[in-house]
Amino acid sequence: MKSKSMATLWTVLRKELLDIGRDHRTLLLGLMMGPLLMPVLILGMGAISENRSKTQLEEVLEVPVVGAERAPNLLSFLAAYGIDAVEPPADLAAAIAGQDVDVALRIDKDFAADWRAGRPAGIEILHDSTRRNAEIPVARVRAALALYREQVGALRLYARGIDAAVGRPVTAASLDMATPEAKRGMLLGLLLPYFLIMSAFLGGMALILDATAGERERQSLEPLLATPAPRGAIVSGKLAAACVLGMVTLLLTLLALKLSALVGTATAEAMDVRLTAIANMLLVLLPMVFIGNALLTYLAAAAKSMKEAQSHMSWLVLLPMLPTIVLMANPIKTQLWQFAVPFLAQNQLLLKIIRAEPISLEIWAVYIAASFGLAAVLWYAAVRRYHQEKLAISG
Repeated sequence: MKSKSMATLWTVLRKELLDIGRDHRTLLLGLMMGPLLMPVLILGMGAISENRSKTQLEEVLEVPVVGAERAPNLLSFLAAYGIDAVEPPADLAAAIAGQDVDVALRIDKDFAADWRAGRPAGIEILHDSTRRNAEIPVARVRAALALYREQVGALRLYARGIDAAVGRPVTAASLDMATPEAKRGMLLGLLLPYFLIMSAFLGGMALILDATAGERERQSLEPLLATPAPRGAIVSGKLAAACVLGMVTLLLTLLALKLSALVGTATAEAMDVRLTAIANMLLVLLPMVFIGNALLTYLAAAAKSMKEAQSHMSWLVLLPMLPTIVLMANPIKTQLWQFAVPFLAQNQLLLKIIRAEPISLEIWAVYIAASFGLAAVLWYAAVRRYHQEKLAISG
């Protein structure tokens, strides 16, 4: 009986792979989507980010200043640091809201009088905190003003014969304990885990939808189920074929990741793409191949048409996004239970690999047991669904 089931499984597996192989466009799209998008993600994000930072940090920053005539010394100081004062537009608030102006200054009307009296002179920094493209210009202005404040304060104390250090009874130093690998992985850690999980989760989508809902729609599933072949072997063969396609897609995607990092910008080149890191990513993502295909088989087997089966994609594509959204809204410390939660576990492990952090054997044990256990449960559920007689009835 076992030999018959295995023979059926291999026959169905070869048949499904041959069928998808005849549709060259669908096969190439499924196999190459991830590998083609990976260079765009790695190289494109790195180049855009580095170019933006380099441009905004090095170019002369023109800042509209309201009441510029009230603080000529301040504006001269700012000019020495690449910040030039310009005439403000007629409607400064509208210019900032329309992103025509990133940051502006408003000098208090009593600035000169307060300056001469030794009182704190007022300056307002005008900006829109919701505009991320204005972060670097605002930071440059804040840093320059802080430096000006410290220098002027120190000179006033020295003029009175007082050491400026008296005003700083405590010197607080900051030592960033983040590793260089972790810092370099911050940018890629936002999108790379989601992209990799999605590639593994839906890598066999085209084959599995066609082998289940597609066959029901073409009314070719009923003759297949009417054969004496065990239904468990039939569905396992279909699942195995989809998993083969998904694993090939995953391998090509990881290869594209490695090549992109090797030929990319400084951000991409700094990634850890050693064979051990790629192997760890493969181990993390492999259960997603089985989980995704088993879940798709379970859902699509009951669909009477491809259109009905494809309707599930609207919510399936959101599943890998949930950990990223949750962690952005509510960052939590890494705990062992997280590595038993689907999608969250993959996200956390990929972040550790990207940040070049060690992963303990305990974490690997919990993850492998939970992820492959879930895959086995979903696989069993898909097989049981194929035992329903109504699946052989189309229309």
